[in-house]
Amino acid sequence: MACRKLLYRIIASVGVSATPAAAEEKALSIELNDAVDVDGGCRLAYVAMNGTGVLLDKTSFDVFTFDKQGKVGQSLVFQFGRLPAGKTKVVQFDLAGQSCATISRLLINDITECVAEGKNSTICIDALKTTARTSISFGL
Repeated sequence: MACRKLLYRIIASVGVSATPAAAEEKALSIELNDAVDVDGGCRLAYVAMNGTGVLLDKTSFDVFTFDKQGKVGQSLVFQFGRLPAGKTKVVQFDLAGQSCATISRLLINDITECVAEGKNSTICIDALKTTARTSISFGL
């Protein structure tokens, strides 16, 4: 009987300690995964993961490039399209006439379109988490 009570206490304490992990913040994660020079331009590969728990019908972002001296360059709109909840999606964008080596930073300035479950929403920027696997800085 004492063993059973001890076992219940262990199980209960494990359940309590696991609660914070279950309550983790839900995010729209976008990773700048690669940047490769192609045909006189720079091809950017992104990996987007919709961990928000809601369907994102349309997602697009206002993005600015910065050169190696920190000066603002091109203004771009990156359209990620439809992102179902729990879905990971790879999207590529080509920046014509610009070598990847000339880009130091990509700034997500704002959302240009965010429709979640059929309604305009700010979740695309509010839940956004960015990372980069390249030498180009990427974020808000």
